[in-house]
Amino acid sequence: MRSVSGNKENIFKAFSLAVAKFQNRTAVIYLGTRFSYQKILHLAERFASSLVDMGVKQNDRIILYIPNSIQWIVAWLGTQRAGAVAVPITPIYTAYDLRYIAKDSGASFIVCSDTNYGYVKEVFEEVGFKKAIVTRLADLLPWWKRLFGWTFDRIPKGKIAKDKNTVSFRSMIVRSSQGRLGTLTRGDQDMAEILYTGGTTKFPKGVPISHGLYLQSAMEQITISRHLFPPEENVIIGSAPLFHILGQTCGLAVLLVGGSLVVMPKVNLDAIFDAVQRFKAKTLIGVPTLYRMILEHDRLDLYDLGSLEYCFNGGDVLPVEINERWKRKFGKPIYQGYGATETCGGVTMCPTNMENPVKSIGRLLPSKKIKIVDPETLELVPVGKPGELLVHSERMVRAYWNKPEETAEAFVQMDGLTWYRTADIVSMDEQGNFYFIDRTVDTIKHKGYRVSSSEIESVLQEHSAVVAACVVGIPDRKVGERIKAFVVLKEDVKGITGYDLIKWCRERLASYKVPQYIEFRDMLPKSKVGKLLRREIRSEEERRAKV
Repeated sequence: MRSVSGNKENIFKAFSLAVAKFQNRTAVIYLGTRFSYQKILHLAERFASSLVDMGVKQNDRIILYIPNSIQWIVAWLGTQRAGAVAVPITPIYTAYDLRYIAKDSGASFIVCSDTNYGYVKEVFEEVGFKKAIVTRLADLLPWWKRLFGWTFDRIPKGKIAKDKNTVSFRSMIVRSSQGRLGTLTRGDQDMAEILYTGGTTKFPKGVPISHGLYLQSAMEQITISRHLFPPEENVIIGSAPLFHILGQTCGLAVLLVGGSLVVMPKVNLDAIFDAVQRFKAKTLIGVPTLYRMILEHDRLDLYDLGSLEYCFNGGDVLPVEINERWKRKFGKPIYQGYGATETCGGVTMCPTNMENPVKSIGRLLPSKKIKIVDPETLELVPVGKPGELLVHSERMVRAYWNKPEETAEAFVQMDGLTWYRTADIVSMDEQGNFYFIDRTVDTIKHKGYRVSSSEIESVLQEHSAVVAACVVGIPDRKVGERIKAFVVLKEDVKGITGYDLIKWCRERLASYKVPQYIEFRDMLPKSKVGKLLRREIRSEEERRAKV
């Protein structure tokens, strides 16, 4: 997809401009090691050069299948420098999800960690990968830290095959030169990455994000806290996953404005507290579950978290009681926002130069236009009344990757513009504050993740003993919703237990998608045309909870 306007705005160019201004300033802190802006630019260009030497061409898709790390950032930026398209996915995907995404995206290269390399080998030939680039957690740390980690068994280890199709990430950085890199010609309308999102369909949907869309959205969201402190002084705790739009626009984007990102491979509360204290972090990005866990942690008072000035909640609605407890504890609010992968993150965010109403998810960001409509007729609803949120922006995503049917359902034409149907019900008051009311019943919010009910149902129904399945979210104050499956077994089947089906799901789904509960039924409620009525199951569970 070439830039029609000829605008050569792209992610790597924007990062290079930040490097020119802040070259010796710390850009990333990873496991206690600081990496300057100049150092990251150097590493990313070396990685890009090795990609070109390896045969990577413009628009080739490269899957990033690694945890939050300095390697993730180098690989993502290096992919942009090589003119390729990044496909970031969660490192906890099994071979089942990896196989689907590799085929759907058409990726020919993959960057993985040694701990999930086995899944890559399992699908390598079937999906047509050309090379697997493998990294270990400590690859770019100083030699003495690598030695310490190996000696005292502090670094997870995985087996790596030594063959022509497997390349060491570290060797690409160490042995590379930058001689093969040509002029970067990517424009603002060219694709930068494909992010996969769950929802109401059986399989994850690919969302193509252009360079221009990412830069516009990221700059809006990373500068929302400018009334509290200058963007270049921001130090962000990067526990939000970088494969997720929240982690990218509210965390990674700080590298475009001169701030610092403290990258954490996984969520560990003591590590977060220590990082805030040591590096005087100003920003914390999280989901409701994280904030609840922090408030309930028995060692919270052993740390000084006083440097935090901007705490942002995304991924799910923040319960009022958590925000009230946070304000009592720290004297500062948790700011909220609303967004989706399809909108490249934030649509609304709470301003930091005013007191926001209770339950507000913020005000509209400048790059977005919205309509609040009746979900059946698409007619506008009056101000203050709930309706489905539709979103438009000049550089918006206009189609899912290789999904014409899902595209037709999710994107509509109105007033000569394309609008994304969020399927979320919101309201807006006369002052322009937005409030989240409800979500589509087919999507479960578990620990901040959007989980597709139909995807889990499909996996359950692949089991030879299962004739039908229905999956719903059960409200839970700690994780948002827990996943519960209602299953109908074939009449002649005996001896199948809930444990058997949960084990079946664990082998095929990422851990956050696996049902916590299985309930067996003789039949499931269906409409006259045979459509599964999840809402009736949800209503049953709500009535049970009240007894």
